Amino acid sequence: MAIRHFLTLMDLEKDELHAIVQRAIALKNSPALHTDSLKNKTLAMIFEKASTRTRVAFEVAMNQLGGSSMFLSGNDTQLGRGEPLEDTARVVSSMVDFVAIRTFEHSKLELFAKHSRVPVINSLSDDFHPCQLLADMQTYFEYRGDIKGKSVAWVGDGHNMCQSYINAAEQFDFELAIACPEGFEPDAWLLERSKSRVRLVRDPKEAVKNADLIATDVWASMGHEEERARRIRLFAAYQINTELLSLAKSDALFMHCLPAHRGEEVTAEVLDAPGSVVWDEAENRLHTKKALLEFLCA
Repeated sequence: MAIRHFLTLMDLEKDELHAIVQRAIALKNSPALHTDSLKNKTLAMIFEKASTRTRVAFEVAMNQLGGSSMFLSGNDTQLGRGEPLEDTARVVSSMVDFVAIRTFEHSKLELFAKHSRVPVINSLSDDFHPCQLLADMQTYFEYRGDIKGKSVAWVGDGHNMCQSYINAAEQFDFELAIACPEGFEPDAWLLERSKSRVRLVRDPKEAVKNADLIATDVWASMGHEEERARRIRLFAAYQINTELLSLAKSDALFMHCLPAHRGEEVTAEVLDAPGSVVWDEAENRLHTKKALLEFLCA
């Protein structure tokens, strides 16, 4: 049987992604379902980037389902001393049941997966953040039902989160409008592949108009900190505030993968407003990871 990896949302079928979301909702609502489905299973987490929600969610998910986890930073392993990634993949995957990787270059994930004996999970790369989208979809389903046919606006940098929203538009059948400054667009090949679902605009007001869901992220992601001052100037018109949200549907939801910079990409007023579901969105990282891990070991 072929190993199933989860490097982007496109690695799974639409019905599989929907099943994971529904299983996550069930696990959240019914603690009695927390059986030992991952008993004697071990997750290795190899993280080159800092993490709060992802690390906590993975460790707790493994614990609640009867398994165990181990955290490996670059400084803790031979990777930090120059061991080839493919060699580490062969060794680590011979001893554990899953590997979650949080890194910069997406190509590292692909190389590791190529030489791994077990499923590899993208815990965030510079190109994609699929685990976060599972949590976002669970949150929308809980509040509003199926997202199929809905209008979603992404406002901000066309980076990993935006690119995973493009994949989600295809896999969950919604319409996506992306508003970003010139020079910060998603990859052209992604936009071309998903042009039936996705449109790129410059004016955030146009993107947000009549939207059911508005999402954003920090303007300077990990690895771009030195550009923060420049990005703040370039993205100033893309802040999510009450004036902008007034153009969306009256019951529109707001999402942010966190951590947020209040007063930059989003105002504190919006982040703490009733339509903001960022705290449920954060908690749902735990439940979708449980469902994903179960799926990958089935």
